[in-house]
Amino acid sequence: MADDLLERRQAIFGRGAHLFYQEPLTIVKGDGVHLFDVSGKSYIDMYNNVPCIGHCHPHLVAAIHDQVRTLNVHNRYLHDGILRYAERLVATHHDGIEAVVMSCTGTEANEVAMLMARTVTQGEGFICTDAAYHGNSAAVRQLTRARNSKLIKPIPFPESYRCNEEDKAAYFIEQLEAQIAAFKRDNVKFAGLLICSLCANEGLPDIPDGFMAAAVECVHQAGGVVIADEVQAGLGRSGRWWGYELSHFRPDIVVMGKPLGSGVPLAATASSRQFVEEFRTKSGYFNTFASSPLQAAAGNAVLNVFEQENLVDNAARIGAYLAEQLQAINVDVAEVGDTRQKGLFVAIEWVESKATKQPDRTGAVKVVNALKERGFLIGNAGAFGNVLKLRPPLVFAQEHADAFLDAYRDIVSA
Repeated sequence: MADDLLERRQAIFGRGAHLFYQEPLTIVKGDGVHLFDVSGKSYIDMYNNVPCIGHCHPHLVAAIHDQVRTLNVHNRYLHDGILRYAERLVATHHDGIEAVVMSCTGTEANEVAMLMARTVTQGEGFICTDAAYHGNSAAVRQLTRARNSKLIKPIPFPESYRCNEEDKAAYFIEQLEAQIAAFKRDNVKFAGLLICSLCANEGLPDIPDGFMAAAVECVHQAGGVVIADEVQAGLGRSGRWWGYELSHFRPDIVVMGKPLGSGVPLAATASSRQFVEEFRTKSGYFNTFASSPLQAAAGNAVLNVFEQENLVDNAARIGAYLAEQLQAINVDVAEVGDTRQKGLFVAIEWVESKATKQPDRTGAVKVVNALKERGFLIGNAGAFGNVLKLRPPLVFAQEHADAFLDAYRDIVSA
C-alpha cells in the first residue's frame, strides 16, 4: 500500500516533494503525542511543532467544530472572537508589541514583517544569517541560505560550538557591522535584521551571551529595525512564551506562525501600533482567509489549553529533564559533539568525532531512521543537516521522555 501511495504521490505532485524517512510512513491518526500508521503501529511524535497542544486535542476539535457549523467568513465584518484572540496574543509579548496583522502562514507573516520594516525605515536592505529559513515566497525565499546580493546580505549564524574567537559575541557583531557598512557602500538604505530568536533552523546553537542585545543596538544605530522570527522558537517552545525572552532582546517586529492554530493555518505579525498603522495605511494589505472566525476559534482554544495545562512551564521542566538525561548518555558517545536545549527543543550535534567536530549528516540520518523503527519520530536538520532535532508537542511528559531515552541509549550504544 505504501508503494502504491508513493507512486501516486510522485505522479500527481511530481518527483521531489519532500518525505521523511528512508521508508516513508503512512500516518492515519493522531492523539496527544502519538501518531499511528496504517497498520496501527504507534509512534511518539518528537518532531512536530504544529500540533503544539498535542494531536487532535479535544478542546481544539470542539472549538473548530462549533465555529464551522456556526459561521466562517472572510474578515471584512466585525467579530469579537478574533479581537479577543489578538488582544490575548499581544498580551503575551513585551510592552512595545501593541497591534497585529493576521495572516495564514509563517511565510506570509515574514513577508508582512519585511514590508512593514521597509515602510517604517524607507530602507530596502536586509541582513539574515547564512543558514536561515524564513519561508517560501519569492521575497522571503531570498533569505534562505542567502548569499550576498543587492538587497540581502548574510552573516555567519551566531554560535559557540565551532567559533574559536575569544570574544564570540564581539566577533559576530563585527560581521553584522561589516554587512551594514556594505549596504552603505552600495548606496542601499538599510531596513533591518530578520533573525530567528533561537536560530532554530541553523541548529539551535548556543548563541554567544550578549550578541542579540548588542545586535539590536547596532541595527538601531544604523536606522534599521529588528524582526524576530518566532515561528519555531515561540509560543512556549523555549520554556518562555517567546524565544526572544530567552535570548534577552526586545524585537521591534515579531513574526508568529505554525503553532498558533495547532493545525489550523494561523499566523501573525505584531509590532507597535504606530508601525502597524503606518504599514496598513501605505500598503493596503489584506488577506481573505486571515482574521476569520475559524482562526479566532482555533487561536483562542490553543491559548486556553496553554493556560489550563501550564504548557509553558511543562516545556521548561520536561525539556530540562530530557536534556540532562541526554547529556549523561552523550558524554560517552564518540559521535556526539554537543547537546543543546532551549525549553522543549533539543539539538544533538552528530559528528565524525568530538575532536574534529566534522559534521556527519549520514550518521545523523541513520539515527533518525533507527529511532523511527523503535517508534520515535525525530528529524535531522541544522546548517549541515547533522543535528538531531527533538521538538515534540508541548504536552510531552516525563513518561514519554523516559521511553525515548531508553530507545536512544540502545541505538547510540550500538
